[in-house]
Amino acid sequence: MKQIESSELIVNSDGSIYHLHLRPEHIAEDIILVGDPGRVAMVSQHFSKIEHEIQNREFFTHTGYYNDKRITVMSTGIGTDNIDIVVNELDALVNIDLENRVFKSEHKSLNLVRLGTSGGLQKEIPVGSFLLTETSIGFDGLLNFYANRDKFCNTDFEEDLKQKIAWNKKLTSPYVVDGAKSLLNLFDDSFVRGVTISAPGFYGPQGRVLRLPIVDNNINDKITDYCYNERKITNYEMESSAIYGLGAMLGHNAATVCVIIANRKAKTFLNDYKPKVSELIVKTLDLLSSK
Repeated sequence: MKQIESSELIVNSDGSIYHLHLRPEHIAEDIILVGDPGRVAMVSQHFSKIEHEIQNREFFTHTGYYNDKRITVMSTGIGTDNIDIVVNELDALVNIDLENRVFKSEHKSLNLVRLGTSGGLQKEIPVGSFLLTETSIGFDGLLNFYANRDKFCNTDFEEDLKQKIAWNKKLTSPYVVDGAKSLLNLFDDSFVRGVTISAPGFYGPQGRVLRLPIVDNNINDKITDYCYNERKITNYEMESSAIYGLGAMLGHNAATVCVIIANRKAKTFLNDYKPKVSELIVKTLDLLSSK
């Protein structure tokens, strides 16, 4: 079996993977991904026991037990570029022999649940709602760098979207990926089920204008009005498309749950959203530990 070169798979002197500074024994099969490093402790405070606490750059990792279930919570920072690092390195921890730099003979699947905050795009979804992303649309272009991405994407959805909202050809081509049914089915009817756009930025890519004009001032109206097979686009965030896309391609299960803290159409914002995030954390831990 061909070895992976040291320039492609970087392993630290202590045997940990380059960016995350984790070794295989540091992670559980069930992993909650949060953007904010400060949110890691909000999750792990509910653990009965913490086995590992590791930090490097924006990547904070706590692994412990909740209701006797071993769970990891990790911060990713903001954006799909960070998710490219996180998902590839998590996969390497379980599916590559880091010492010998070869693929393991037996594939292992992880359950990746992103827990975050988001901005709603439909007036009927009030701030404070819990939203479960059934399908994610990547405006970031990350998956387009990987071969065979079409096997894991809804290309009909992609082409319909580009045509109906008059997609600017200078922008990266969007991709559309579904979450894993095995995880989506854990969440009950208290969650709004939606279609989520992952944007490559917070301002221009989400239609916000400060001092710089954007190429399409009507982009959010077009997105809000757009419908594919009776499904509307429900919200913006910045990570799910890469988690869904890379997760599917690497054989892992992925889902995203978010608190809607702003409604872009109703022009409303939930100033004190931490209680709702705390509620979502406990709800997610309960559901993950019961499966």
